Amino acid sequence: MLDFLNDLLWGKVLIALLIAVGIGFTLASRFVQFRYFGRMFRILSASQAFRKDKHGHLSSFQALLLSVAGRVGGGNIAGVAVAITLGGPGAIFWMWMVGLMGMATSYLECTLAQAYKQAEPDGTYRGGPAYYIAKGLGPNWKWLASLYSILLLLTFGFGFTALQSYAVATSIEDAFGVSVFYSGIGLAMVVGLIIFGGVKRIAKVSEVLVPVMAGGYILIALVVLGMNLDRIPDVFMLIVKSAFGLEPAIGGGIGAAIMMGVKRGLFSNEAGLGSAPNVAAVAYVPHPANQGIVQSFSVFIDTLIICSATAFIILLSGVYDPASIGDIGGVALTQASLADHVGEWGRSFVSVALLLFGFSTILYNYYLGENSINFFKTDNQNLFNGFRVAIIGLVCWGATTDLGTVFAFADVTMGLLAVANLIALIMLIKPGLRIMRDFDDQISAGIKQPVFDASKFADMNVDPAAWEIELEDRQPTAANCQQRQRADTLI
Repeated sequence: MLDFLNDLLWGKVLIALLIAVGIGFTLASRFVQFRYFGRMFRILSASQAFRKDKHGHLSSFQALLLSVAGRVGGGNIAGVAVAITLGGPGAIFWMWMVGLMGMATSYLECTLAQAYKQAEPDGTYRGGPAYYIAKGLGPNWKWLASLYSILLLLTFGFGFTALQSYAVATSIEDAFGVSVFYSGIGLAMVVGLIIFGGVKRIAKVSEVLVPVMAGGYILIALVVLGMNLDRIPDVFMLIVKSAFGLEPAIGGGIGAAIMMGVKRGLFSNEAGLGSAPNVAAVAYVPHPANQGIVQSFSVFIDTLIICSATAFIILLSGVYDPASIGDIGGVALTQASLADHVGEWGRSFVSVALLLFGFSTILYNYYLGENSINFFKTDNQNLFNGFRVAIIGLVCWGATTDLGTVFAFADVTMGLLAVANLIALIMLIKPGLRIMRDFDDQISAGIKQPVFDASKFADMNVDPAAWEIELEDRQPTAANCQQRQRADTLI
């Protein structure tokens, strides 16, 4: 039954929906992910991107790092290896396509999450797909918002937490000989210390962990590329030709390449799943499009940079042999490939990278689970504490259990999660374009930092309390400038 549902969702339904949203919004937005690619860096380099507001919300940069912490996980190391094993090198090409289109999808869903975020009594924000479905589509669609929240809890809060724990524990055992029992307990203890501190503590950990883990992995990939410069064009052509069936069938032919590229690409960068918008909505930004642009960049980091790094490490190695590729797969293939390039310490490096990637993803998964519970009930602290204890237990259990069935179940729930979110995005493309045009118009008018005026979007059911922009982030008017000049003259 699980195999049938997986084939239906990933082989037909999701490919159609991903193409409809990714290509559809790319065209409707005039290629927003490329138009504003340079602006991603300007937003992140601005002082406002690092500054919290008066309530201490996450900054735009912290929200980016937290979403990267979630996107960059076992899918970037083990998932890419699985895609190559089952779909051949061509799967990487389709993973790239999912990433490029996913940048537009991520922009749309994260912009909507920001626009429809809700101010809480304590001054914090809550938001995500459940909120933009309930507010943007109206009361008749509350059932879809509730269904999405339940699927989010099952997929990320429970299923993927156990899977990440399993991947980390087995990798440590393979590299260092540490029993999965002990590594599971150790991982659970550290996770517990952090998640009981809430999202701000998770963000602080991610602020340190993400640049170290991603930067280190990219650096070793650059070393491998430098050692094999003359072979890079051949590998690139192998990927492209395999994607269109121009090479002898490897790993199941063109159909398997497309299916594995889409499936593992979405699993890795999560664009369209609606997971990242839960984090994007928490940040303080002057305009929703700001965070949409930033989150679009996180998809680029995940798929076009880190997944590509793993793919080239594997395909440039002497370990990769299409005839016997089925004999070794998953994280073991990545470990063996890096060891072939740099020596046996490469196995340990991959294990440490997977440990850091998996650990950061577990923290991210916890927050998504918490946010899904929060959609139903916000004032029961015992419920949240119970969920935290359950997460600690899942980390221990996942490290010591064969999770084949859990993986298949999580694939199904992830597929249903994506279907629910993508249907909502199709119905909310017009509001998304309206917010984008507001941002575009202000940029065209010479305003360096566009500001979201919630009163202009009252018909969209946005929360005005969530859009109290601080004075220093507002574009100075001519009247304000004259008042400042008079004040300076008096002084």
